[in-house]
Amino acid sequence: MRYILACTLAISALAATARFTRPVAPAFEAVRRATRASDAQLLDRHGAVLSERRTDASRRRFAWTPLGAVSPAVRDTIISSEDRRFARHRGVDLLALAGAARDRVVSGASRGASTITMQLAGMLDPALRRRHGVRTLAQKWRQMRLAWAIERCWSKDEILEAYLNLAPVRGEVEGIGAASRVLFQKTPDALDPVDAAVLAALLVTPSAAEPAVARRAHLALVRAGEDPGALRLEDAVRTALAAGGATGRTVALAPHVARRLVAGASRACTLDTDVQTLAREALRRQLVPLRDANVEDGAILVADNASGDVLAYVGSSGDLSRARFVDGVVARRQAGSTLKPFLYALAIEREILTAAALVDDAPLEIAAPDGLYRPRNYDDRYRGPVSVRTALASSLNVPAVRTLGLVGAGAFVDRLRDLGLAGLTRSGAFYGPSLALGSADVTLWELVNAYRTLANGGRASRLRLASDDPQDVPRPIVAPSAAFIVGEILADRESRSATFGLENVLATRSWTAVKTGTSKDMRDNWCVGFSTRYTVGVWVGNFNGEPMRDVSGVTGAAPIWREIMAALEGDAAAPEPPPDVVRAAVSFDGGVEPPRTEWFARGTAPRAPIARAPASPRILAPASGTIVAVDPDIPAGHQRLAFEAPRDTIDAVWVLDGQALGPASGIRLWPPQPGRHRLALQATDGRELDRVAFEVRGRAMR
Repeated sequence: MRYILACTLAISALAATARFTRPVAPAFEAVRRATRASDAQLLDRHGAVLSERRTDASRRRFAWTPLGAVSPAVRDTIISSEDRRFARHRGVDLLALAGAARDRVVSGASRGASTITMQLAGMLDPALRRRHGVRTLAQKWRQMRLAWAIERCWSKDEILEAYLNLAPVRGEVEGIGAASRVLFQKTPDALDPVDAAVLAALLVTPSAAEPAVARRAHLALVRAGEDPGALRLEDAVRTALAAGGATGRTVALAPHVARRLVAGASRACTLDTDVQTLAREALRRQLVPLRDANVEDGAILVADNASGDVLAYVGSSGDLSRARFVDGVVARRQAGSTLKPFLYALAIEREILTAAALVDDAPLEIAAPDGLYRPRNYDDRYRGPVSVRTALASSLNVPAVRTLGLVGAGAFVDRLRDLGLAGLTRSGAFYGPSLALGSADVTLWELVNAYRTLANGGRASRLRLASDDPQDVPRPIVAPSAAFIVGEILADRESRSATFGLENVLATRSWTAVKTGTSKDMRDNWCVGFSTRYTVGVWVGNFNGEPMRDVSGVTGAAPIWREIMAALEGDAAAPEPPPDVVRAAVSFDGGVEPPRTEWFARGTAPRAPIARAPASPRILAPASGTIVAVDPDIPAGHQRLAFEAPRDTIDAVWVLDGQALGPASGIRLWPPQPGRHRLALQATDGRELDRVAFEVRGRAMR
């Protein structure tokens, strides 16, 4: 007893002398601000954690946890186990120090006497770190002095809060936030007394083996006045230690956005956790049964029409993909038929066509640098004259190519660039007629925003992904009348039925405008559409470019689009027409299509029944730009080049290089002669009806 009293008096004397040379303790707020999490978090628009990225490989520490967010069981157990007189001492427990000194002198036993404040001091000052597992006497003295300094300017709650956030727990795990998530898969406020006892045991010896941790946890429960419940305690210790060797589960609802936005610090984005989860699950549900059709990857983007905020961003199918780190939202793929709405919108805007205008759906040949371009419809059928409404809603290919010829490929490229499709870097001539069917590469990000432009009456603005991104000022791109009419066509279930049938996966309960697209060889399929409030885009395919087997936009991407849109919209109403759009009754000569009421830009409604424009006789073969070669191994008499005009052509003649050849009805066979030639179809009154240029290579035929 005399020994303890002497030690206590000596330590008290040292404490008194220390007042004359006080170390400066850091401010609590400075410590809190300087404590960096090892994982930067991506937060959704409501503050919920969407994804985490590891930024410090040396430790696992989460965001600072306020003391009020820690369960009372943890606070009480830690204090009873580590520092029973925490509330009464001023940084150093003199009685505990004296008792520890006595035990060392009398029996050689070693027991800790550091208070929570002293342990915190050791965490704050790198010079106080243990060397070879112990602190020197000089370090111990400096630790005590810093503990006294902390107690002078910090509250007890601040000391306990900092201790819980900075203390090493197990392996790389530091702090109550990481310990709760990694070891117990709970939040700090959900830890129960058993969890708290295990945590208290690990704070004393973070690297101890399971039996030692179990003994210390048992003792911590007894000190806290709890029933240890041995079996449950042992299970909890075993589970915690097994988890402590791993990095712990991280939240990864939007990993591609996290890589895009999160660097060294947490950041908030525009995503909505509920919408993101909905999109991820819809993609997975659709792709699993399609694996036998060689479908592995997909991507989804959901945007709010008014603000441009991205609400869901699913870059890949996750563990279903062999390339899950590829971001399918920004990867460039062939657009397929998804560009057709913008082509028809341009034709309507320039009053080249109306929604009721008739376009010929008949076989077509166009000369291209690599041969003849022969567009075909998806079902290999031709329907003759069809209205623009039917052609767009049913996604007919040949009318789209004819419309591109009316609009001009150059003008269409310019419009697509204005809409934000930055991948179109070449001239219209480079893309040629196939541009109407989506031969250009686009991203899902670009397509969704282009369709959002239609939803917003032709006014375009940038999408927002980071919450601190400024909102863009909308700018007019598409005439409001054209945007409305095209959207109304894309929402027309009846006009869509020519290709898709009345009951199809594109039909929704509320008003939605939607378009599918499938690229060459079924390598990509798309479904993009909008309601009055949202635009949703889906891509399905394979990141490695492998074709799918019999999977089109309707069977691949569309079911995902429909599920998401149905969950978002409910019973949304149709948009109101702009002031410069009117409705008018139309009929068609010859009953080409049934009479109906149609939408028109003001001043473009027809005053008479719509008739099919009389087809001007044209040259069916050869196509302009054709190059043929004379084969020297085939007798000259067996080699002929066919000049072909429609069989019903009358009052027209063939004219080759200025010389008349005779009537142009049906097919005329001509012995090819080397050189460049011009073939004209000329009316008997001298008018030129059509002209092509072609070349023959090889020796002259005799």
